[in-house]
Amino acid sequence: MTAATSERPDSETATLFADLPVAHPSSFAQWRALTGRVVWTMATKGELIVAFVTPLVFTLGFYLPLRFVMKFQGIDYAQFVMPVIVLQTMAFTMMSNAQLSAFEALTGLSTRLQTMPIGALVPLSARISAGLVRSCTSLTGALLFGHMIGFRFHAGWGQAALFCAFSLAVGTVLAIGADGLGSLTKSPESLSQALTLPTIIFGMLSCGFVPEANFPEWIRPFVRNQPISQFSFAMRDMAADGVSWQVLWVPLLWLGGLTIVFIPFAVWASVRRS
Repeated sequence: MTAATSERPDSETATLFADLPVAHPSSFAQWRALTGRVVWTMATKGELIVAFVTPLVFTLGFYLPLRFVMKFQGIDYAQFVMPVIVLQTMAFTMMSNAQLSAFEALTGLSTRLQTMPIGALVPLSARISAGLVRSCTSLTGALLFGHMIGFRFHAGWGQAALFCAFSLAVGTVLAIGADGLGSLTKSPESLSQALTLPTIIFGMLSCGFVPEANFPEWIRPFVRNQPISQFSFAMRDMAADGVSWQVLWVPLLWLGGLTIVFIPFAVWASVRRS
């Protein structure tokens, strides 16, 4: 370095360096880092263990009380109830995503990320990806515990893969909508309570636990046509003889409609300025 350069004022030196291009990580690298942070937190805090064990609670709580009653009606209750148990585990993922999003809003992390050179959709994508890891963990536990009570895939590996893919798709769409709600609130506890009520109502008033004929006649149209029942019908057929298009198109319509509503809402809630 020459003497002239060493004697150059600091302000002039700063101006020279300010003109140099600044390298920022790609959006993929940012997504990978944020997703890894969330997954690592879930692993170290035991959240993935809870996600794996939770389906056992659902399996024991739903299967044991009703299996003998359904046996008298000629129903293999392990095959009948397993789809809604899986859907309940996906709802658990939905509430976990909502709590994570609300916690980041509460602590100011979301606002902080908006001031940094990070892609606008990277935080949302990272939370949804971490939720997908949680969903896969819960689905693995649900299938394992379901196998222990007698649940089987009789339609082959193709339908089994479709069963798993459809379950994860439902869980991901629900998680996206819940993430949007979490971004709008700073109270994870109240949000979790608010999401629990519709989950219970749609779960209990569905054909996932008992056949439609067991409900009063006046409520059967709602029970038969609401999304949880339609999802259960399709998943039950996937595990039995294979689902037909006549059964599958209505659940896909529900799933597509929820996707169209939830994705724009979650994107808006995530990128808006506090």
